[in-house]
Amino acid sequence: MIPASERTRRRSWPLSMRTPAAGFLPDFCNVRMVFLVVLATELMALILALAQPIQSGLWAYLGQTSLFMQWITLLCTAVLCRLRNVLAKRPVWQAALVSYAIILLVTWLFSVLAYSVGMVPIVLPMQPTDFYLRNLAIAGIVGAVVLRYFYLQQQYRHRLYLEAEARNEALQARIQPHFLFNSMNIIASLTRSNPRLAEQVVENLSDLFRASLAKADKRVSLKEELELCQRYLDIEQLRLGARLNVDMRVDESLYDVQLPLLLIQPLVENAVYHGIQPRTEGGWVRIHAEDSGDQVRIVIRNPLPEQQSTAGHGLALDNIRERLAYWFGEKAALDTGQQGEEFVAELRLPKEPTT
Repeated sequence: MIPASERTRRRSWPLSMRTPAAGFLPDFCNVRMVFLVVLATELMALILALAQPIQSGLWAYLGQTSLFMQWITLLCTAVLCRLRNVLAKRPVWQAALVSYAIILLVTWLFSVLAYSVGMVPIVLPMQPTDFYLRNLAIAGIVGAVVLRYFYLQQQYRHRLYLEAEARNEALQARIQPHFLFNSMNIIASLTRSNPRLAEQVVENLSDLFRASLAKADKRVSLKEELELCQRYLDIEQLRLGARLNVDMRVDESLYDVQLPLLLIQPLVENAVYHGIQPRTEGGWVRIHAEDSGDQVRIVIRNPLPEQQSTAGHGLALDNIRERLAYWFGEKAALDTGQQGEEFVAELRLPKEPTT
């Protein structure tokens, strides 16, 4: 039996907060992060230099201070880069304590070395102990502020993940309300007249609900996602008959591209529910996927209904945009709008083939 203290600790620091993707510390091995560290250190050196009561020799003092601080920050960055994978597996509080200790230790060691070789960026004479304590105080305050900032950023990312996961589950649940009853009616009507077709509808429906109950962070290939779309369309075809026509054209070289589960299917469902169903004569749902350089371009078209109603339509589109922003950032986008007599949803995704 797990002790209460251990259960509390596990609830406080879940695994999602300890992985490299959502870790407490940023990737200090990244060139961009190193550049930001150097830039921030240089700005701080400039502030310290301007704060000193010196009439002349400002640039010399700034250069010496900058060199001293850059050595400390780059050494800390190098150590944290080497230990990143180890720290990412530890709870946040442990990673924070180790990181803070590294900052203080590197500052103290380099201060001792700098004082021994005469590289001391101070205006007035200072005893070694005072010099060490001064540097440790500055490093301690700055390090605490920076680590606190990293922690708040990590908490923010974790909250975004939970919100995206909740919205993803809510979006997946949208399959159930209006679609379930229609499907059950179809199955009931086919049970006696065409048992084999009724069995196929049950299988298609179970596949869709299995997908809706999957984990929010599950990814599938484009081929698997389009197969789910086809199962949904097969069921709706039985309900709408000749009113629903489908034109699906996909570049087969894109089948292995990875994307979040149930990303395209809600767009297809919207096309049927808001575009085909309200029209007496029905229309075409066109699904085209093509290679667009380093992106996959997926376009879904449906005719505009006689009387437009976009309440539920807009909610689903907003949810999809939020999921795209979470998973891909600025690398993906969903553009929607009217083109002539059609409503067009254009989805652009980065190519992420199966590894």
